[in-house]
Amino acid sequence: MKRSFKPALLSLLIGTGAVLSACGGQGGVAENSGAGVPDEAVEIEFWTFWGSEQRRPVIEEIIADFNNMQDEIHVRHVYQPWGDIWTKSLAAVAAGNPPDVVIQDINTVRQRADANQAMNLQEFIDQEEEEVQERFYPHLWEAVVHEEDAYALPFNTDTQVLFYNKDLYEEAGLDPNSPPSTWDELEEYAKALDERDGDHWETIGFYPLWNLGPDIWALNADNGNTWFDEDGNVTIHTPEKVEALEWVVEWQERIGRDTINRYEAEFGDGMADPFISGLVAMRGQNINYYSSLKDNAGELNFGVAPLPEKESGSGHYSWGGGFVAEIPYGAENPEASWEFINYLTDQAPQEYWGLNGFDVMANMEANEALAEHPDLSDEGRMVYDLAHMNLDVTVLAPVPLDAPDYHSLLNPNIDEIMLGKVSPEEGLSQAQEAVEDLVEQNQQ
Repeated sequence: MKRSFKPALLSLLIGTGAVLSACGGQGGVAENSGAGVPDEAVEIEFWTFWGSEQRRPVIEEIIADFNNMQDEIHVRHVYQPWGDIWTKSLAAVAAGNPPDVVIQDINTVRQRADANQAMNLQEFIDQEEEEVQERFYPHLWEAVVHEEDAYALPFNTDTQVLFYNKDLYEEAGLDPNSPPSTWDELEEYAKALDERDGDHWETIGFYPLWNLGPDIWALNADNGNTWFDEDGNVTIHTPEKVEALEWVVEWQERIGRDTINRYEAEFGDGMADPFISGLVAMRGQNINYYSSLKDNAGELNFGVAPLPEKESGSGHYSWGGGFVAEIPYGAENPEASWEFINYLTDQAPQEYWGLNGFDVMANMEANEALAEHPDLSDEGRMVYDLAHMNLDVTVLAPVPLDAPDYHSLLNPNIDEIMLGKVSPEEGLSQAQEAVEDLVEQNQQ
């Protein structure tokens, strides 16, 4: 079954931005998944967690396009709730009855590859006429490779950026076309934007941990290095990361924990979102936060920019995650599954998903096309353009094979730091020692 199925219908649908809503359904198998299956077709089961009113019709239209363009493979979509999908898929692998394709987390591909829970795709990749890996951003491709072979194909990703209110900039005497570039500038801008009457805050310029974790600022300060370096060494307790958390703690002390917690509870709550309502002038956020702004912010005059770098020239490093299309180990029809995931990550389906779901796509050409797409607003094209550029400084954090549960040791120390119970120096030192011990135990 060696052939290349190229999207046909989607190339027309992308031009209109239309989504056919007849795919329907709120849970379980797609309502029309069994209709019109050719007698000789190989049927494959595709598990996703995309069951919302926004995303389910999009993925099912992509599936319908694949099913309609040929009569040898029929894909049946099965919705599994978020959280359940991965435990169920691993249980199915262990029982010897896995789905044919499943959407999985990109940062744990190597864990599943090493545990024989995901299929090695290199044989299929090597048979393709095109260089499949050339579709994807390099850091995404690197995350799906284990011992020089690929075990998944990247589907979508994200990157953290700075959203800022241009009108509030102008009111504070700041240039709305010149967002802060360094941490010092970020503090300067935030203080200019702060408005308070005694203990009552009317506007908060910025707080680093609203929707961003300490790990993002730690890697931003430490030249893009996560809690582990490229050789697997633990790099939690470094001078740069200590300084980053000290910086975050200073912000917390200036604004106050009670104020921070009160505002935190309102983020993402439609028009009550403090950024949308103008109570917060700048916020770090995943770039697809634009979807919420598009739906809830009305005429909000906002801009987007890379996260400020610690100091000029140190790098605007950001963190990213994402999902992959994976063939579970033991899948009954691997050739048919490969044809589907190869199609799923080609430019047209990726562009269609991005246009209607507003995700940052793993396919570079899809993102480039979206940055100029006529069916997107000027703001939408602006956001995709930044996303495409920002992925050059976006870092993934694949879970190390020798420390699969290191977060259970690191996170409590981070929490203690943020609660003021230990200093960043003490907390990160303790975490470094604990995770080093974990790595040593797993290497024995």
